[in-house]
Amino acid sequence: MSRTYDAIVIGGGQAGPFLAARLAGAGQRTALIERRFMGGTCVNDGCQPTKTLVASARVAYLARRAADFGVSTGPVGVDMAAVKARKDKVVLASREGLDNWMESTENLTVIRGSAVFNGPHTVEVNGVELEGAQIFLNTGARAVVPDWAQGVPYLTNTTVLELDTLPRHLIIVGGSYIALEFAQMFRRFGAEVTVLARGKLASREDDDVRETIQQILTGEGITVVTGAGEMSAEQRGDDIAVRHEGGEVVGSHLLLAVGRVPNVEDLSLEKAGIALDGDGYIAVDDKLRTNVPHIYALGDVNGRGAFTHTSYNDFEIVSQNLLDGADRKVSERVPAYAMYIDPPLGRAGMCEADVRASGRKALVATRPMTRVSRANERAENLGFMKVFADAETREILGVALLGIEGDEVMQSLLQAMKAGTTVDTIIGTMHVHPTVSELVPTLLGDLKPLE
Repeated sequence: MSRTYDAIVIGGGQAGPFLAARLAGAGQRTALIERRFMGGTCVNDGCQPTKTLVASARVAYLARRAADFGVSTGPVGVDMAAVKARKDKVVLASREGLDNWMESTENLTVIRGSAVFNGPHTVEVNGVELEGAQIFLNTGARAVVPDWAQGVPYLTNTTVLELDTLPRHLIIVGGSYIALEFAQMFRRFGAEVTVLARGKLASREDDDVRETIQQILTGEGITVVTGAGEMSAEQRGDDIAVRHEGGEVVGSHLLLAVGRVPNVEDLSLEKAGIALDGDGYIAVDDKLRTNVPHIYALGDVNGRGAFTHTSYNDFEIVSQNLLDGADRKVSERVPAYAMYIDPPLGRAGMCEADVRASGRKALVATRPMTRVSRANERAENLGFMKVFADAETREILGVALLGIEGDEVMQSLLQAMKAGTTVDTIIGTMHVHPTVSELVPTLLGDLKPLE
């Protein structure tokens, strides 16, 4: 006999719990199914644990630089067991908070287990069939493990978080956000770090951004190999050797950060008639509906964004459309993200390649962070700011802010982009001194034609 619900939410990531609570609060009898931990990648394997570790690594980095600020310290050591314990405490608090909220929500039933479709309206969990008028998928994604690494010990973004000792030499395969954040983090903890990127570092960024990122990392003693091409690996005693087109690297640990794959294979989507796109993600329309009208896909599993904020925005789009009579669409959001190396990269809207491809007349301005008083006062003036604007409308098209607090400054420009605010309005707005943001009006005042 089936249990019947108005809504079934499969997956407790950064969209599922909030959507389940919203639906239950609207009086809908709702089931939330999670097979591992509430909070998904962000709380358990991504944002919270990694940024907690990044914070510890930054303290170690600043402690070693104490003399630059006229401060005397003794030798700096890192207790990885204590670092991990701090990370675990932060993660557990968030996870338990979500658990308690979900378990205490009226009209909401939390079910622990793996869901499998039996039909368009039915799923089975722990041998029990559930029937739902509407079904929402928030099953996330996981790390790709290439075939060449299958025969050696390796770490992923999940298992590397369990290390309580410092690797002697960490080899990181990958050249994007996860790879680079872990590279700088472990280097600051004291490990030797080598990054092997098949192609370019931070390949989706403009050349000047990529080059500056590489300079920042190599400046901290990280070995970066780009264009590494095809790889292979073998275990040599306690070490791991990774061969690439330019040579070979031998290290104590191997971290794989070469992409993500959606968690779809265990769902039996074919029994519900749910279609995938060409990359293996669940295909959705502009309102996140699958080809089966009563089934939606949110978060990493739909391939429309691989960030916590895009997953949460998916929740906002779906919940407001269904419950508030809104008409929100994925295509209306301004793309934005950050890379949490130090200093961070804040990105919103178009990059230079996008601007040129659009064919519109555009303006561009750049300023080094050495022109920012706040950055100089804190002796953290690496990086630069760059903004693109439409030459006719004077609206901002894209920003790349690589520098201290670049992720925070980007937010204000992101809001201006969404609102259609012109650069002249920002230029004419008084900004507080001394802040990083105060350079923005000066930056915008220097806009020149993009040639």
